[in-house]
Amino acid sequence: MNITSLSIQDVLVIEPKVFEDERGFFFESFNQERFNNLTNLSPLFIQENHSRSSKGVLRGLHFQLEPAAQDKLIRVVGGEVFDVAVDIRPDSPTFGQWVSQILSDNNKKQLWIPKGFAHGFLVLSETADLVYKTTAFYDKKNERCISWNDPKLQIEWPLIGVDPITSSKDNQGLFLNKVNLI
Repeated sequence: MNITSLSIQDVLVIEPKVFEDERGFFFESFNQERFNNLTNLSPLFIQENHSRSSKGVLRGLHFQLEPAAQDKLIRVVGGEVFDVAVDIRPDSPTFGQWVSQILSDNNKKQLWIPKGFAHGFLVLSETADLVYKTTAFYDKKNERCISWNDPKLQIEWPLIGVDPITSSKDNQGLFLNKVNLI
C-alpha cells in the first residue's frame, strides 16, 4: 500500500498493491493495522455506503456537522469519477481550497477525506459504483450541502460543455460563505 498526501495534506490517496495475472487480480482493499501504521490515524468505520450513478451525475458537496461529522474512505469499484474534497475547517490555512483525484476501477486508488471537508464527485464513465466507509452514521439533521458551482471555490469540474445531472437537494446547496459550519 502506498499513501501520498494531496496539496491539502490531510487528504490522502491510497494505492493498494495489486497482484495481477491472466486470471484477473487480487488486492487488499483495506487493512486496519496497515492503514493505522502508515497514516498515524486509527479510524473506526461504522457504516459503509454504495452508490451507483450515471455519466454526468454530480453529487455534492456534502458534509455533516458535529457530532455526526464523518471521516470517509472512498473507492470506485466500477467506472470512473472525478472526486473532490473541499476544506471547510474555518481555522485551516487551506479553508475554501479543494483537491481532486480521479478514482476508478482501473487505478484502484482510494481517497481518505477527514472530518472538516465537504465531498462531491462527477461521474465520467457510463456508470460508476462508489463505495465508502464512514466513521459516523448518516444523520439527516446534521447533513449540509455546499453548492457544487460556488464561484469562490472555482472547482474545475471536467464538464466538457454539458450541464451536470444533480438532485433537487444538491441544487439547494448554499455557497460556502452562507453555510453554517458549526
